[in-house]
Amino acid sequence: MSHSLQEIYNGFADTYEANRGVFDISEILDAFYSLLETERGSLLDLGCGAGEPVARYFVDNNWLVTGVDFSERMLELAAKYVPEMRTIKSDITKSEFAPNQFDAITATYSLFHIPASTHVELFKNLHRWLKPKGSVLFTYATEEYTGSKVFDGYKTFMDRALYYSHKDPKELYTDLEEIGFSVESIKYQSIGGETFLWVTATKI
Repeated sequence: MSHSLQEIYNGFADTYEANRGVFDISEILDAFYSLLETERGSLLDLGCGAGEPVARYFVDNNWLVTGVDFSERMLELAAKYVPEMRTIKSDITKSEFAPNQFDAITATYSLFHIPASTHVELFKNLHRWLKPKGSVLFTYATEEYTGSKVFDGYKTFMDRALYYSHKDPKELYTDLEEIGFSVESIKYQSIGGETFLWVTATKI
């Protein structure tokens, strides 16, 4: 599954230029940034893609940014658009970082391509990597996008069959709280014709 997803995103990189302005999440980033404890810090961007808009936003605010993605083509674009960002070619489920290292972590349009059965372990990693009172922002697929309260299968995106997986949001919130997060913001956003759930949570 992950290998084919990697190939698909390498392919998406070829059409990236034509679609750069479709997904405007500036308001979401502004809201997330306003909640952070520090104006300048370190960000981990999981599934960073070409580095826009998330990494670019934080670099422009004088943050140190580390981006992780398994698409070499997307990372080539990141080197072009956000050369200040440190990049790591890796599957985000296999990434390893020291504890208490980042002030913020983002995972936009990436988490729902990972099996929901592995989400708890990934959220535990995020909690461990964040500094105390650090926050995470991530996009979550729900019934509004997949048509099911719980989903594990494929949906068509840009004429390609992409894997999506999610739990019921109530179970998601329970998982986060049991791990040690305080859920700060939950908001459905329709961007580029797609409706996803955007979640902000802070490490207690």
